[in-house]
Amino acid sequence: MLDHLAAAQPALLSVQRQARHLTEWGIELAARLLAGHRLLCAGNGGSAAEAQHLSAELVGRFDGERRPFSALALHAETSAVTAIANDYGFEQLYARQVQGHGRPGDVLILFSTSGASPNLLAAVRAAHGAGLRTWALTGRAPNPLAAACQDFIAIDAPAANAQEAHLVALHALCRSFDAEIARCTEAGGTP
Repeated sequence: MLDHLAAAQPALLSVQRQARHLTEWGIELAARLLAGHRLLCAGNGGSAAEAQHLSAELVGRFDGERRPFSALALHAETSAVTAIANDYGFEQLYARQVQGHGRPGDVLILFSTSGASPNLLAAVRAAHGAGLRTWALTGRAPNPLAAACQDFIAIDAPAANAQEAHLVALHALCRSFDAEIARCTEAGGTP
């Protein structure tokens, strides 16, 4: 256990080194969602849980009261997931939903500790074809998902610790997002 906890420190330092990058994501995401776009997010296994956590923070709230924003965790619709996987194969699970839900200007955030999941790579290709902005939060880079997305943040840590750090990173993203929403509201923008 002590070895695992010791390995968490470098993962958190990796997030800390990318604080400015996460802040920029939060500012851009706020601008896009304020303009009426939405966030689509996905991952597999524990990374799916991280994606769902992010969507919950945006539709619900993170720290304080604000209006809800459109954010969909693509694995959370079980009937669609099972139908698409059955009819088109697991590799098309997210790509098909990106094609159905995504609109130009939306953001697709993909969570993956390996950065090598075929269904996430197919989702990126679908997103690019539909005009979405693509971001990845991954484990160590280089990896195929980081290379395929328009922007990425890679956590330099073993998979389990990278996944733990993804939660810290998504909370940092939410804090930046909420701060930008508050700034825009104070400046007379849409609350």
